[in-house]
Amino acid sequence: MTTFIIIGSIGLCLLVVSMILGELIDFGDGTISGTSLGVGAVVFGALGAIATANDLPTWTAYAGSAVAAVLVVILVQRLVKSLADTEDGTARPLAGLEGVATSRITTTAGEVSLDGELERRLAWANQVITEGTRIVVVEETPGRVLVAPRWPSASSTTPRRWPQST
Repeated sequence: MTTFIIIGSIGLCLLVVSMILGELIDFGDGTISGTSLGVGAVVFGALGAIATANDLPTWTAYAGSAVAAVLVVILVQRLVKSLADTEDGTARPLAGLEGVATSRITTTAGEVSLDGELERRLAWANQVITEGTRIVVVEETPGRVLVAPRWPSASSTTPRRWPQST
């Protein structure tokens, strides 16, 4: 049982380090990552310890844990790869995008939710804008956007891009 506990503990450490510091281990140009190896080692250790604690034969504990660990490594690596493939890493221009004020926006602070984005953004405006008002991004700076109330006041069902300010 000690072997399973040691391997599981090493796997847990590898998993935590990979989640905090990023992928330190990467074999075969992304074929196997530290995250998937960590999860596989945790599964191997946990299943082996459970099998040993239930007095199963030693060979079944090792064989069953190894098979399960390999399957989990493959599954986790496929999930990690699919998540990495969805990251585009390119910034898109925000000027002209519409959204809604999710808090009161002043000349120094506020928050908006832009159409088509999941996260809210910090914002400021040249005038006070009340929560719930439709807005348009006038300018973007690192970390914040300058917004103005959207005109005309008619609502739109699709996001519209407005001309960028110069």
